[in-house]
Amino acid sequence: MRGKSKTQKRVIKPDPKFNSIVVAKFINYVMEDGNKSTAQAVVYNCFDYISEKSKQDPLDVFDHALKNITPSMEVKSRRIGGANYQVPIAVHGDRKNTLVFRWILAAARSKKGRPMHVRLAEEIMAAAENQGDAVKKKEDVQRMAEANRAFAHFAR
Repeated sequence: MRGKSKTQKRVIKPDPKFNSIVVAKFINYVMEDGNKSTAQAVVYNCFDYISEKSKQDPLDVFDHALKNITPSMEVKSRRIGGANYQVPIAVHGDRKNTLVFRWILAAARSKKGRPMHVRLAEEIMAAAENQGDAVKKKEDVQRMAEANRAFAHFAR
């Protein structure tokens, strides 16, 4: 039996406009079917909309929103002795950003009737003020982890 080797992480280049790796990663999450230029246009228009509406630096608003949505705990399903338990575990590293980006995009995509960059901008601005669907999702996840604290001893 061979030992498992760790998968190599790909290095992502910073985005051209803000020179930020986090924004580049976010653009990759927004991208659908490999249309990176479309995703970049959506994110950059979103940031322009944020700076226009809030009169603040869009990167600061974005960072603040990320901080407000980032979870510290989540639940993971474990099967023990024929029963499934929702075991609370701490969220580490890249998993935090993955969840944050996923929740922001899900919240923005669920609202219809306006251009994507507007929906995205409004969700980010709401998250920066501790409101909106993405923040609600974070609170639900944290509450679920808190409620299942009794099963924490099953965590590996």
